[in-house]
Amino acid sequence: MPAIHPDVQALLAMLRAANAQPLEALPPEAARRGYLAGRRALQPPPDPVAEIRDLAAPSPAGPVPLRLYRGEGTVPGTALPCLVYLHGGGWVLGSIESHDWVCRRLANLTQACVIAVDYRLAPEHPFPAAVEDAAAALAFVVERAEGLGVDPARLAVGGDSAGGNLAAVLALMGRDGTLPQTAMQVLLYPSVDLGLTSEGFERITEGQPLTAGTMRYFVDHYAPEPGDRTDWRASPARAASLAGTAPALVLTCGHDPLCEEGRLYAHRLEREGVPVTALHLSDQTHGILTMSRVVRSSATVLAFVAEALRERWSLGGPEGGR
Repeated sequence: MPAIHPDVQALLAMLRAANAQPLEALPPEAARRGYLAGRRALQPPPDPVAEIRDLAAPSPAGPVPLRLYRGEGTVPGTALPCLVYLHGGGWVLGSIESHDWVCRRLANLTQACVIAVDYRLAPEHPFPAAVEDAAAALAFVVERAEGLGVDPARLAVGGDSAGGNLAAVLALMGRDGTLPQTAMQVLLYPSVDLGLTSEGFERITEGQPLTAGTMRYFVDHYAPEPGDRTDWRASPARAASLAGTAPALVLTCGHDPLCEEGRLYAHRLEREGVPVTALHLSDQTHGILTMSRVVRSSATVLAFVAEALRERWSLGGPEGGR
């Protein structure tokens, strides 16, 4: 077992002291309340930004709530690069509110625009509802780019955990022409294979914020039909080819059941000709980006993500990044 960062050790001690029930022991509504409370307790006060706007993207299932952030110091009225951000939470938990701090910080660090997507959650809305909402949000941002102050040639998709899963799916849809292609995909400790068969699911069974049992709880709610779990829109690692998708940043953490599948996905992207930046933190755990009050490395990781985005955007649109 790899060493554990001292900040992660402190985080795990806090969780043990709280004696909280594991998420998989709770019904979804109770788990959502606990998750949001935990994120608020573990994040610093929110950064000020230049602008926040709540929006909605039309979709066949109804409006998809969005929140637009423009980084502090950006010039009003200019078309900014944009990251469409999909929150984590196992497709069952999380919201715009739970990841507000992350989106604000990324908007400021990139000096760009971040648009967060409040996609529908399982089990009330199982697969493919989250994919449909994420796709509707991206299409809306491109279609309304001028009014939103967004440069559609410098657009990225990204997210953490389940949000990283959705971002990878959008990148595949962009490659196939179902959606506009983006300049980058940012996959932060992503779930990419709902089969849950990688080595991490045998290794991480207790004592971490995300365990094999928690992931099974999420997948059982999100994709209750076993056949759906092999659909590439649920498990992008099952896609026949990853070639031609947007350049990728893939973050993995050693104490995370999703670690091995994320690293394998990064290797496969590279083998199939996609430019990849792979950042592996062997002493960190899942979810650190929303625990930055305790895990100080989170701020460093977000700064790294922001710099990778700024570099990719400076290369131009999807064609320039290929």
